[in-house]
Amino acid sequence: MREADHLSQVLDRRAPKRGDQRRDALLRALDDQLAERTLDEITIADLTSVAGVSRSAFYFYFEDKAACAAALGAEFYAEVVAAAETLMSGTGAPRERLERTLRDLFAVAYKHRNYFRAMIVARQRNVTVKGLWDSARKSFVKPVADLIDEERRAGLAHAEPDSRALASVLLELNEGALERACLDEPPELSQRIEALLAIWSRAIYLAPESDVR
Repeated sequence: MREADHLSQVLDRRAPKRGDQRRDALLRALDDQLAERTLDEITIADLTSVAGVSRSAFYFYFEDKAACAAALGAEFYAEVVAAAETLMSGTGAPRERLERTLRDLFAVAYKHRNYFRAMIVARQRNVTVKGLWDSARKSFVKPVADLIDEERRAGLAHAEPDSRALASVLLELNEGALERACLDEPPELSQRIEALLAIWSRAIYLAPESDVR
């Protein structure tokens, strides 16, 4: 099961049904509100008012607004998975795949920046959301570690450190960079991507990142 589906099923009190207009209306209302205010500033009353549903209808689907925010992220997670697949199984040289993946990741984060900002808050307030967010990131550790091991067997990558540990640290670095980019913190996006590209390339490959082709 994809992580997005797992998140949606765990955080929704009821599994979403096709044509469920009340649930869709609540998610649309949250998305609209996040463009103007933080998750802290939005109340459940705001969401039910905009969506045109009752408070009891909200709790029929979601435990709280943090869980509603997490359910909103199903599309975000699906697009992150698609970006990661470019690195794992895409065509082209390692550096080219890395660069495409990083650019795609930042494009996804920017597209969903209202949701991403909300999740920074939701993870601090909801243990379930934090656990699932961390689980989503960790689900990429094995595929990245397997890629590193494959490059090592081909004689292209450093033999150390432990591939899973390296993959974990690199993914944590990506997550932090995406968060800060969504909060509009410096450096500029192009500089941030170039820095991450250099770090990933040099951490994995024997050749300088400019020579990894």
